[in-house]
Amino acid sequence: MTSKERAKLRAEANGLDPIFQIGKEGITESVIAQLEDTFNTRELFKIKVHLESAPESPKELATKIAEATGCDIVQVIGGTIVVFRINLILRQKEAEKKKRQKEKARKDAIERRTERAKRKYGR
Repeated sequence: MTSKERAKLRAEANGLDPIFQIGKEGITESVIAQLEDTFNTRELFKIKVHLESAPESPKELATKIAEATGCDIVQVIGGTIVVFRINLILRQKEAEKKKRQKEKARKDAIERRTERAKRKYGR
């Protein structure tokens, strides 16, 4: 991941709220399974680490998460970890959605022009 890509992802993650919390149990199999499920619906999200009770530092936990899930660590600040993993299915759905929106906008524009012409020429 390039620094420009990382900066873009950090900017996107700025407004996100943490989805997961890691406490005294640390990284368990159930946490990994939940992270995998979340990667099916999102590409980018935050994880909150409870600094007082976590068994390891947030950087160590982020490394373990990255190894277990194959994600990229975007940033670790304080007790917050931001992770990213590309999901091709989500991207395909987004592309189809944009295509439908573009087609609808084109049809709406044609309809508006037709209505304007009818009003102007009385046909």
